[in-house]
Amino acid sequence: MSATTQTPKAAPRGSTASRARATRLLGDRRLPVLVTAALFIAMYVGGLSRYQNYGFAEPQVFLNLFIDNGYLLVAAIGATFVIMSGGIDLSVGSMIGFTTMFTAWLVERQGLPLLLVVPLALAVGAFGGFLMGYVIHNFEIQPFIVTLAGLFLFRGLCLVISKESISINDASVGTLAQTRVSLGVGDLSIGAVVALVVLAVAFYVLHYTRFGRRVYAIGGNEQSALLMGLPLGGTKIAVYTVSGFCSALAGLLFMLYIQSGDPLHAVGMELDAIAAVVIGGTLLTGGSGYVLGTLFGVLVLGLIKSVITFEGTLSSWWTKIATGVLLCAFILVQRTMTSRRKT
Repeated sequence: MSATTQTPKAAPRGSTASRARATRLLGDRRLPVLVTAALFIAMYVGGLSRYQNYGFAEPQVFLNLFIDNGYLLVAAIGATFVIMSGGIDLSVGSMIGFTTMFTAWLVERQGLPLLLVVPLALAVGAFGGFLMGYVIHNFEIQPFIVTLAGLFLFRGLCLVISKESISINDASVGTLAQTRVSLGVGDLSIGAVVALVVLAVAFYVLHYTRFGRRVYAIGGNEQSALLMGLPLGGTKIAVYTVSGFCSALAGLLFMLYIQSGDPLHAVGMELDAIAAVVIGGTLLTGGSGYVLGTLFGVLVLGLIKSVITFEGTLSSWWTKIATGVLLCAFILVQRTMTSRRKT
């Protein structure tokens, strides 16, 4: 008796080509950013069609996305550096709240000029980030634990300064808060302009400097980066210093936005910043992402708030619900992309 062997049927050429295209598409690092940008455009076009009789098409409505979310954009940019390096920073919100309290206390209670308080607040924020990065690297403790300790520390310091809100009546603060930069079709606040400048600087640093390449390398594979001789410790400490600096700057912009300090300001804002970074396409595991994606992530979150405001019948809690749904969807996209790359 002779055994018969069956040769496997070759897959159709068309299906093989389709799978190859799908694999290339899912392996493209720009895909999450493009998806976020497309989502923002679709949401904005939907708002134009639904609320065209309510002034949604006014250019100022679009510019208000930057005015109302400038501080969040700066905080999310700092978080982008940390997440891209493979870490996490949970102290962002408490650092923002502490900066508002610290600034309000120095300006209102101690009578110090704003020009002196601003660099002092930024230095405190940068030092806080440096300290957390130093502990994470030198004591080899998980970033989640160290930054969680930072969250409690700075929130507690807010209450040490004052248990009640401190209104800022300083003339220089009021002048900066009311200043607008005209763009012809609308205007931007000082906070929005500062946020866009920070975005431009972060884009250049991440994509055109040696430090930015180190951040990507460490986030992609820490052991490989170490074998390549990259300064692992210095880069890790630097990204947390950048995050602390950006959080303090976001606190100053938030202070201008509301012109007060409160120990409960920015509670949970670290989660909004992380959500904006993830929705913007930066992988939670690090090594992949774009700071422009973070911009679109912030704009998507801001547009959700604007749509809810124009709708008028929805609770503000729908913002959290929509953010949660989007976050889950983008995490699934990230998971699909990383599994495709491994195969």
